Amino acid sequence: MREQHAAVHALLDEGLGLRPIARRLGLARNTVRRLANAATADELLVGRWTGRTSILDPYKPYLQRRWAEGCTVARRLFEEVRERGYPGGESVVKRYVNRLREAFPHDDPPRKPPSVRDVTSWITRRPDRLDDDQAQQLKQILAHCPALNRTAEHVRTFAELMNDRRGRDLGQWIERVQADDLPALHGFVTGIGQDLDAVVAGLSLSYSSGAVEGHNNKIKMLKRQMFGRANFDLLRKRVLLSA
Repeated sequence: MREQHAAVHALLDEGLGLRPIARRLGLARNTVRRLANAATADELLVGRWTGRTSILDPYKPYLQRRWAEGCTVARRLFEEVRERGYPGGESVVKRYVNRLREAFPHDDPPRKPPSVRDVTSWITRRPDRLDDDQAQQLKQILAHCPALNRTAEHVRTFAELMNDRRGRDLGQWIERVQADDLPALHGFVTGIGQDLDAVVAGLSLSYSSGAVEGHNNKIKMLKRQMFGRANFDLLRKRVLLSA
């Protein structure tokens, strides 16, 4: 802030206006205006309260130091100064933190890394359904983990087999997975091999048991709604009426 204050006043001495100064320094015009109106950088922290005492005054150096260290949460700063003997309320600390936030803006906090569920969803989703940010994050993750990159390729190839009903190519896919050092996928392939004909048929034919499963779920829902409240006769009537 002191460097910015000095830079603004140096450009003012050269005769530049607030707008050109803001463009040259990459600052907001309101920030440049506050810097220009302050005779010293310290006034940005004290401002129109100069000369007025506050119960927070003994703790302001500590708050400024913690702010410079990256602690910008008013509630946390209030708890810290209270542990150090501050007798006032939280609102006083919040107002001072707001002034610090205006005078010394921090960069945005680092973005939270994606979770395992996020990455799994990105891998199993169609690539054209990922936005630019998700696609870029996934690209970076796969570049840092070759095993995961190979897993993603196998998963997408299997998805293409399902979507295009190319059950005839399942054997080639299984051979490629078995030749790769990916134990988790090996277990998946072993499970497929236990009922290979049914899996090939499921990847080839247009028939589906989804309708049957839907009826089963509906009957289970009706049963749960009536659990402990009625007998089988009423359940039978409700199932028949819903058919």
